[in-house]
Amino acid sequence: MSSSTEPVHLWLRAETKKNERRTALTPTVCKKLLAAGFKITVEKCTERIFKDQDYVDVGCELVETGTWRTAPADAYIVGLKELPENDTTPLPHKHIMFAHCYKQQGGWKDVLGRFDRGHGLLLDLEFLQDDKGRRVAAFGYYAGFAGSAIGIDVWSHKQLNGDEKYPTAKPFEHENDLIKFVKERLDAAAKKAGRLPRVMVMGALGRCGTGAADFARRVGIPEENIIKWDMAETAAGGPFREITQHDVFVNCIYLSKPIPPFLTKDLLAEKDRPLSVLVDVSCDTTNPHNPIPVYHDATTFDEPVLVVDVPNAAPLDVVAIDHLPTLLPREASEMFCSDLLPSILELRDRKNARVWTDAEKLYQQKVQEMKQAL
Repeated sequence: MSSSTEPVHLWLRAETKKNERRTALTPTVCKKLLAAGFKITVEKCTERIFKDQDYVDVGCELVETGTWRTAPADAYIVGLKELPENDTTPLPHKHIMFAHCYKQQGGWKDVLGRFDRGHGLLLDLEFLQDDKGRRVAAFGYYAGFAGSAIGIDVWSHKQLNGDEKYPTAKPFEHENDLIKFVKERLDAAAKKAGRLPRVMVMGALGRCGTGAADFARRVGIPEENIIKWDMAETAAGGPFREITQHDVFVNCIYLSKPIPPFLTKDLLAEKDRPLSVLVDVSCDTTNPHNPIPVYHDATTFDEPVLVVDVPNAAPLDVVAIDHLPTLLPREASEMFCSDLLPSILELRDRKNARVWTDAEKLYQQKVQEMKQAL
């Protein structure tokens, strides 16, 4: 255990990304952490799926939104998505979050530079791994589940409404509400089209791909219409014409190294291709090795679909929302936080807990890469 008698202090910041309703610490998990001797401060947040009072009820201290900047020096600032935009001030605290800056994404040097200048520390949630090299917690399942939901619904929308713009997407309070909504529209679309869509899932054996296939089943798409590819099927290297032979393509791979593209503009130019909806759950648009280089801009819950024009062929509807699990913020947060809890408990002895010492080493390595790239 830590030699310090002070309790570990977690400071849950309010998320500032638009439409982000998930949280890195649920009231359920906070109750367990408080019982284990942690101190937890929670910023007020109107967007969070859980009410402020839910945290007060389990014993957390409630403070104003955005006050993490003046939190005690020993507090861990806990959040999910990026810090507020247009802020370049140094970061002196220890932050636990998804920073999206370790794979040279857009702005990565700026983010790491803020931590380095402030002598802070980034413990990136995406790279917390167990002793087998597997991520200790990830939103992958619900990313795939939600991506599949929107993709199938975009297909239904096209059957029912032609070229009419796809509407704004809003988070659902409960999983069953989403399933009911999509299934009703899918049933109507299938009746009009005379068939159900064929859905291809890339990265089908991972958490994300499993979620994508599960959603398709939950709304009544038969197994023979769910085509599942993983590393064995892609071993020869892309591009793959097979992708264009399905109605909906859901990309769920975890990009860890450069690979040939799965899909190209040339493949899309095939005149009567069935593919009409692409859901890029992986959303590696700013990665130089993006395997889906047929579009360049991420989409949002306000504007879920980007229409990619293809010369001499039908346009392609692209869904590329980089925080898809917030479509189901309650279930996604509960699953993630439950998986994360054992690692959070190890913060009591962080200097000897491999999951955290590895995260700190990785941060130091990335800071050196940043300095070399300047």
